[in-house]
Amino acid sequence: MIVYNEKQKYFNLSNKYISYIMNIMDNGQIGHLYYGNKISENISVSHMFRQRGCILAPCTYKNNLDFSLELMRQEYPAYGTGDYREPAYQLRMKDGSRITNFIYKTHKIYSGKKKLEGLPATFGDEKDVTTLDIILEDSLINCQLILSYSIFEDLPVIVRSANFINMGDNDLYLERALSMSIDFFDSEYDMVQLDGAWSRERHVHIRKLEKGKQSISSSRGASSASHNPFFALKRKNTTETTGEIYGFTLIYSGNFIAQSEVDDYDVTRAMIGINPFEFEWKLKKNESFQTPEAVIVYSNSGMNGMSQTFHSLFKNHLIRSKWANKVRPILINNWEATYFDFTEESILKIAEKAKSLGIELFVLDDGWFGERNNDSTSLGDWDVNYKKLPNGIDGLATKINDLDMMFGLWFEPEMVSEISSLYEKHPEWAVSVPNRNMTYGRNQFVLDFSNDEVVEYIYNKMADILNCGKISYIKWDMNRNITEAYSKILPNNRQKEFFHRYILGVYKLYEKLTTAFPDILFESCASGGGRFDAGMLYYAPQAWTSDDTDAVERLKIQYGTSMLYPISSMGSHVSAVPNHQVSRETSLKMRGDVAYFGTFGYELDVTKMSDEEISEVKKQIEYFKNYREVIQLGDFYRLQNGENGRFAWMCISKDKSTAVVAFYKVLAQPNPSLKKICLEGLIPYGEYYCEETKETYFGDELMNFGLICETEFTGLIQEDSYKGVYHSGTDKGDFTSFVYTFKLK
Repeated sequence: MIVYNEKQKYFNLSNKYISYIMNIMDNGQIGHLYYGNKISENISVSHMFRQRGCILAPCTYKNNLDFSLELMRQEYPAYGTGDYREPAYQLRMKDGSRITNFIYKTHKIYSGKKKLEGLPATFGDEKDVTTLDIILEDSLINCQLILSYSIFEDLPVIVRSANFINMGDNDLYLERALSMSIDFFDSEYDMVQLDGAWSRERHVHIRKLEKGKQSISSSRGASSASHNPFFALKRKNTTETTGEIYGFTLIYSGNFIAQSEVDDYDVTRAMIGINPFEFEWKLKKNESFQTPEAVIVYSNSGMNGMSQTFHSLFKNHLIRSKWANKVRPILINNWEATYFDFTEESILKIAEKAKSLGIELFVLDDGWFGERNNDSTSLGDWDVNYKKLPNGIDGLATKINDLDMMFGLWFEPEMVSEISSLYEKHPEWAVSVPNRNMTYGRNQFVLDFSNDEVVEYIYNKMADILNCGKISYIKWDMNRNITEAYSKILPNNRQKEFFHRYILGVYKLYEKLTTAFPDILFESCASGGGRFDAGMLYYAPQAWTSDDTDAVERLKIQYGTSMLYPISSMGSHVSAVPNHQVSRETSLKMRGDVAYFGTFGYELDVTKMSDEEISEVKKQIEYFKNYREVIQLGDFYRLQNGENGRFAWMCISKDKSTAVVAFYKVLAQPNPSLKKICLEGLIPYGEYYCEETKETYFGDELMNFGLICETEFTGLIQEDSYKGVYHSGTDKGDFTSFVYTFKLK
C-alpha cells in the first residue's frame, strides 16, 4: 500500500479507496502533492510539482524565483525561512533562535504499526495496515524528526504523527508540535465543526472558508464541550450522501487546536494537534517527544460516508475493550431517581423492579463513599459509606448479582473535595499556584495527575474496590476543567508541560485499570460530553453523551455526535419528566425512541411508574433486545438533519437484511404538506417487509421515492361510536416519534 518512487522522489500511499502522495522537494523537505480519490500508483507526478513564482516571494535559492516555501504545498511546514503561514512545529534553541531545517535522510516502510508510548492510538496487524516513517534531520542542532504515516487496507484513512528526538548535547524547547498539516490545492470548501457547551454538546456548525484563519480549540485541560477535536472540509455541494469531504480528528483528550488557513493564493492549510497556547516541552539529550495521532478521512460519498469510515475505524482499530464490537447491556442508573439520597434498601428496590422490566445492569452513581451527601465533600475519599451501605459495595454487588444483574459503580478519580481526608492530608496534590486564589468548580479541585504518586494512590484506592470481582461497569466522571494550571513537582522552567503531562497521567491510570480489569466496561464522562473524544474511546468504549437527557435536545446532540463517533459509543438514557435540565415534558415513547440510538438505558425511579408506563418500558426493552445488534453494530445513516424541526436516521445490519428507521418531529403544524423519508443502504431489488405499516417495499423504492411519514392534523373530523369525535391524523401534537423496522423477505 506504500510505494516510493526513487527516480521522481515521491511516496504514494494508496488502497482501493484513496491515494496520498507527497514528494521530497529540491531543498530536502517534504512536500504535499495529492490526497483524495484513488489514482494510478504508477503515474508520473512531475506535473504535480509545478509551482508558480512571485517576484516578492522569498526564495530558497538565489536567482530561483520558482522555489519559495511561501508558495509550496508542504507536509510538515516550519516558520521563518520563507513560509509566512502558521507552522506545524516550532523549536527554540540554546541561542534563542527558532530557525530549523529538517531535511530528508531516509525512510522505512513496514507492515503493521507501532504503539505510541503513553498515548492512545489506532492499531492494526500486518494484514490490516502499512506504515511509512520518514526520517528527517537538522544536522546543525543534531535533532531528528520522524513523520509517521499509516494506511489501512480497507478504509479511506490515513493516520499521522510526529516524533522529535534530540540527539545533540544542548537542550531544545518545543514550542509547537502539531500532529498533522496538509496544504490543499484550493479553498472551495465549507468547514464543518461540532460546537456547544455543557448540556448542548456537539451541535453541527458549518461555515464557508474565507481568507485567513478559522480555528477551534480548547485550553481547558480537556477536549471540552465548547469544541470537539474534529473538523471537516467539504465541497459546497456535498450532502449526506454525495460529494467530497475530508474529516480530521485528534486521538487526544487535552488541549487542542484545529485550524484552516487560506493564503493569498487560495491554498488551504489544514492542521490539528496539541494547542500551542500554554505549551512548551524541554528535550534533553536523547529525549524525545511524541505527538498524539491525527486521523484523516476522505469520502466521495458525502458526510455519511465520512462518518461510517470513522465509526468503522474506531470500532475495529481504536477501541481496545472486548466490548468494541459487542452489544451493550441495558442499564439503569440511580442518579436522577435518588441523587445523593439513597440507602441499600432503596437501591435494591429500584434494582428489583428494573430486573422485572428486563434491565440487565444496575449502576450506582455518586454518593456511595466518604461523607458524600452533597457535592461539597469527600471526593478523593474512595472508602465506602457504611451508613448508607451497611454491607459495603461488595455486599450490595452480591445482592445485585443475585438478581441476575450486572453491577456498576461511579467514580470521579481526578478530583478532590476541599472537605475530605485526602485534601487534609495532601493539599499539595491539588492543582494550584502557591499563594494564589484557587478557583472553585462544583465545590472541588483537580488532582495533579502529572504527579505519578497521585496516579498510583488513586489506582490503589480504585483497585481495592474493584478487586471484589463483582463490578462489571465503571462510570468515570470528570466534573470540572483546570484553572491555575501549575504542578508543584515540576521545575519553574517546565510548567508549560503541565497540561500534557496531566492528560498523560489520566491515560496512565486508564491503562493500569483496563489492564488489571479487562472485563469491566468503562464509560467516560465529563459533566456529560465535555471530554467525548477519540483518546477516551481507546480506553472506554462508550461515553456519557450529555447530562441533558431531554429527548428533543438529544436529537441535536446525538445527530452531531454521530459525525464521527459510533452509535455504540453514545450513552443514551430514558429519564423522567418534566426533564431535569429543560423542564420539558415528552412522551415515554419519544424518550425511548431517541435513546434507542446509543447504548440505551434508564435514569429514573422505576418504582414510581404507572402500570401504563411499566407496560411501555417492557415493550421498549423487548424491542431493543431484538434489534440492538442492528443499531449498535450496523451501519448508521443520517436521513434528515433537523430542518423544520424534523430529524430522521437509520441503522442497517451489515448483511442489509434488517433496518431500523426513526423519524422525529419537534413541533406540530396545522394542515402541513406530506413528508417522506428516503432510506439509504438497502439492497435495491430486495423486498423489505415493514412490521409497523404491514406493507412490503422494494429497496430501490424506499431509497428513491421514500417512505411517506405519518399525517398531521388536516382539519377533518370523524365520528367514532366508541371514542366520540376525534381529529384525523396519526402524528398528533408536539414531540412525536415513529420507529419502523424493515426485514428482507
